[in-house]
Amino acid sequence: MRLLLLRHAKSDWSGSLGDHDRPLAARGRKAAPRMGSVMRKKGYVPALVLCSTAERTKETLELLLPALRADPKIQYDRALYLAEWPVLLAILQGAAADTPLLMIGHNPGLEQLASALAVQPQDAAERARLQKLARKFPTGALAVFDIDVPHWGAVKPATGKLRDFIRPRDIGGAAWE
Repeated sequence: MRLLLLRHAKSDWSGSLGDHDRPLAARGRKAAPRMGSVMRKKGYVPALVLCSTAERTKETLELLLPALRADPKIQYDRALYLAEWPVLLAILQGAAADTPLLMIGHNPGLEQLASALAVQPQDAAERARLQKLARKFPTGALAVFDIDVPHWGAVKPATGKLRDFIRPRDIGGAAWE
């Protein structure tokens, strides 16, 4: 099973809106479609998207989808908003979908879920990806896991191989910095 964990793109802190209602910053609006293009080129196209109800996560998804050129099933879930990693894992375990699945959420829970899912790396490349993830899971970053389970309900900590970790700055371009 393939799991894609995407942290929302860079949000705008300049307004007086509450946290749940904060939109993306200009940088985030540029970054989300670029990540979608990279995801499409690498074959990271979801069949199901589980997305937080926060404005910045919904806007990230809206900008990502045209670049993905996909029409996945989308489920918005308020429980994903600022959830701790055990809650995110429980939501994932309850998903009734085939792979691949994309979860769009927030830190620190998303980063903690990624760290919890990762098995001890067997090769240097996977070890380097995990070290990069452990240093920081920035806005707009994507962690790609392959998990050898028959269904999402069987996912547990330390069952995922971190196949890719893409930060916005890894793609290049001044809009990412």
